[in-house]
Amino acid sequence: MALCCAISNEVPEQPVISPVSGHVYEKRLIEKYIKENGVDPMNGESVAVETLIEIKANPLVKPRPASATSIPAILKVLQDEWDAQMLHSFTLRQQLQTARQELSHALYQHDAACRVIARLTKEVTAAREALATLKPQTGITPGNYAAPAPQPSIGAEAGPEAAEPMEEAGMSDEVLQKLQDKATLLTAERKKRGKTVPEGLATVEDIKQYRQLASHTGLHSASVPGILSLDICLKDTAKIVTGGNDKNAVVFNKDTEQVMAILKGHSKKELVFTASPDCTIRVWGVQTAQCAQIIRAHDAPVTGISLHATGDYLLSSSTDTHWAFSDLRTGRVLTKVNDPQSQHALTCAQFHPDGLIFGTGTEDSMIKIWDLKERANVANFPGHQGPITSIAFSENGYYLATSAEDSVVKLWDLRKLKNFKTLTLDDKYEVRSLCFDQSGTYLAVAGSDIRVYLCKQWQELGVFNDHTAMATGVRFGHNSTFVSSVSMDRSVKFFGMS
Repeated sequence: MALCCAISNEVPEQPVISPVSGHVYEKRLIEKYIKENGVDPMNGESVAVETLIEIKANPLVKPRPASATSIPAILKVLQDEWDAQMLHSFTLRQQLQTARQELSHALYQHDAACRVIARLTKEVTAAREALATLKPQTGITPGNYAAPAPQPSIGAEAGPEAAEPMEEAGMSDEVLQKLQDKATLLTAERKKRGKTVPEGLATVEDIKQYRQLASHTGLHSASVPGILSLDICLKDTAKIVTGGNDKNAVVFNKDTEQVMAILKGHSKKELVFTASPDCTIRVWGVQTAQCAQIIRAHDAPVTGISLHATGDYLLSSSTDTHWAFSDLRTGRVLTKVNDPQSQHALTCAQFHPDGLIFGTGTEDSMIKIWDLKERANVANFPGHQGPITSIAFSENGYYLATSAEDSVVKLWDLRKLKNFKTLTLDDKYEVRSLCFDQSGTYLAVAGSDIRVYLCKQWQELGVFNDHTAMATGVRFGHNSTFVSSVSMDRSVKFFGMS
């Protein structure tokens, strides 16, 4: 029901009701009338403003008055809407232009930042290589790098004739007698030692508790990452030698954690021997860090070298299918032999502890045992699949460990000339290096990880997964108190009791 003011006949904005007449009024109108007359306008009875009763009703919503009631008015409304739309569009275009400028500036800053990051990354790589080159200065005084007196063997590198493999000098009776005397002495010493365990040798429980003690990644260049080989000085096992993908050999002291020498040259002092795909074998002096001898025994990449127990001769193997026996003092090749019945490349070589026999691995999965004096193949061990990757003789002279690209390690008895044990590794496990410790008690395997086994029981004592890439070399320290390994991740790691 709509309310209507009795005075104005319109809907009141603030309706009130008079208790005297019961009529509804607009509050402001009735209050003004009462103040002037003091009575109710409808019946004339006396009434006071205080007696008026307010009515609670919804607020009045007046209809919008018609504005566009003519064509000019409609055109004005449309013009106003058009002007407002144009102003809004102009504002949006200004905001778009500002956003484009800000985005262009941000992209320029991003491009500049990327260029700076690339330049800094290049400078960091160069700084790391420079640091690796400068590290020897922390372990050797500058005087140690003075150029030594010229030697004839170095001069052989200058002439084009020297690039050819050397002629065989032959094995004289004196050399053969020297080899025999050394073998007799070593055999007698081994029998004297008998089966006694060396004093201070790490126990099985010690090996099981070995953990990573140190890791060094700055020995070789970061631009050509990877360490390919490792060896330890038997007289001082704190000194290790690594051969890297950067064509350098590095002599490192484990105790002082300093590089003793960086030997560059592949494209009686302490000596280091290196071989390379450049078909050469090099003899280095550690104190001078200079190449003292270059032996060119092969006309194809050299795949393995092994020092004879006398310390005067070196065995080498090559993909040219030959093995060679060279004199380190003169740099001459004494003999060079291949198997006429097999024309497959040799992949590795290792002397037996006595030095009268040695083993070679071939590309066609064969292990060959050779008599050095007779220069004859005396035994063959088939059974692997894929090229032979490593061979290692035990110090007791009875066992030979071999590996290939078949995820197994085979143990051979040299007395019975047969395989007596096969260590089956994980599927697709790659073996790159094998090593017995100096007592013949433990065997280490390097490849997809580092593993140590107890000989005779062939029990796995420890597995080390600290390398982030393929492990390429492993060696035991004195009395097996630590294990050292190298990898394609550029690191040299030491494992032992923490």
